[in-house]
Amino acid sequence: MLDTIGVSSAEDLFAHLPPETRLRRPLDLAPGKSEYEIVEYFRARAAENANGYASFLGAGVYNHYRPVLVDTVISRGEFLTSYTPYQAEISQGTLMTIFEFQTMICQLTGMDVANASMYDGSTAAPEAAMMAMRITGRDHVAVSRAVHPEYREVLATYMRHHGHVKDDARVTEFEYDLDTGGIDFPSLERALGPNTAAVMVQSPNFFGVVEEVKRAAETAHAAGALLIVVFTEAVSLGILEPPRDADIVAGELQSFAISPSYGGPFAGVIATKEKYMRQIPGRLVGETKDTRGNRAFCLTLATREQHIRREKATSNICTNQALIALMATVFMTVYGRAGLRELAEQNLAKAHYLGGRLPLRFGGPFFNEFVARTNGRTPGAVNERLLDNKIIGGLPLDRFYPELADCMLFCATEMNRREQMDAVASVVAAAEAYAR
Repeated sequence: MLDTIGVSSAEDLFAHLPPETRLRRPLDLAPGKSEYEIVEYFRARAAENANGYASFLGAGVYNHYRPVLVDTVISRGEFLTSYTPYQAEISQGTLMTIFEFQTMICQLTGMDVANASMYDGSTAAPEAAMMAMRITGRDHVAVSRAVHPEYREVLATYMRHHGHVKDDARVTEFEYDLDTGGIDFPSLERALGPNTAAVMVQSPNFFGVVEEVKRAAETAHAAGALLIVVFTEAVSLGILEPPRDADIVAGELQSFAISPSYGGPFAGVIATKEKYMRQIPGRLVGETKDTRGNRAFCLTLATREQHIRREKATSNICTNQALIALMATVFMTVYGRAGLRELAEQNLAKAHYLGGRLPLRFGGPFFNEFVARTNGRTPGAVNERLLDNKIIGGLPLDRFYPELADCMLFCATEMNRREQMDAVASVVAAAEAYAR
C-alpha cells in the first residue's frame, strides 16, 4: 500500500502531522521481560487500586448495584457482535430491545417520543439545544450554572462552532440561588431575550437540588423559548415527578447498570413531545407489520447525515449506544416500576441520613447528592483523611465554583452502609473541631 501511494515508510505517511502529536511513549518496563512477567506486573499494579473502598463520589457518575442478569444478556452473541440494525429482516431482536428502551424512557420522562439512545448525557444536552434552535428558528441558549459544568463546556463547544459563523455568544449562563442552590429566577429572566431558543436546567441539578421545573417552563414559554431538562442521575426518575412540563428531556443513563468504567462508554437519551418528533436527532425504531401481517420493527425518521443531504440532517451523531442502552433496558426490566421506586427511596433515605449529619450548604430539596461545608480544612485534606479510612470522599467544588471553595459534593446510594456514612460524618466533624 505504501508503494502504491508513493511513500517509503509508515513514518513518512504521518510526516505532515506536527511532531508533538506523533510522539511514541515507550512502556515503562524493564527490558527482557517475558509475556507472563508483564501480565504479572499489570496484575500487581491493578491490585494497588482502591478496590473495595466505599465511595461517596457522584457528580454525574454513580455507584449503583449492577444485576448479574445484565451481563448475561448483553454477552449473547446476537447482541454483543451486532453492529447496527440497518437490515431489519435480520435485526428484529436488536430493534425490539431498542423499541422497548424507547417506550420505557417515555414512561420515565413523561415525554411522548424517545430516540434510540445517544453517546452520553454530555452530548445529548447540546443536541437538545440544537433541536430547540431548529424548532424555534432562534440561535441562543440560556443555561443554568447549576447544570453539570462539563456538560456546559461541551454545550459551549457545540454552540461556538454551530452553523457557518464561529460565535461565542450563543450561550448565556444564569445564576443559582445562593440559599437554596436552585434556579435564581430573576437571573434567568435577565438572561432571556427575543433570540432565546431554549432554557436549559438540570434536575436534580449539579448540587443535587431538585429544581422547580414547572416554574422554569412557565418562565421560558413566556419568552417564547423551549425548556430543556437535563438529568445525570436516572435513578431519581423512580421517585420524582417526571419532567413532563419540559419540551425536551436529555440525560444520562449510567445509573442503570452501566459501570463507571473510568468515564464511559455511557448511554445518553433525548425525549420530546410528539409535535417535535421530526426534529429529534439520531434514529428512532418504530413498530410496523411485515408482509404476513405479523408485528415487526424497523428504523424510522433516521434523518442523519448518512441518509440525506448533510445540511438537512438533524444530528451529527452517526450511531447509537445500542449495546449500552440494552444494559439500561435489562436494568429497567429487572427492577420494574415498583422496584425502581424502592431503589430511589433507598437512595433518598441514605442521602438524607448522611446529609442530616453534615453542615449543608444549600437549603433546597435534594435526592441522593448534596453540598456540604468543610469548615476550617480544605476538601482535599478531608478526602485524604477519608482515604485513610478506605473511603472515597466527595467532589471538591472549587474546581468549577470558586465561590464554593470550602464545599464538597457528596453522594449516597444504596451501596453505602450506615457505618460508612457515620465515618464520613466523623471525619468532617473532626475537621470542624480542628478549625475551632
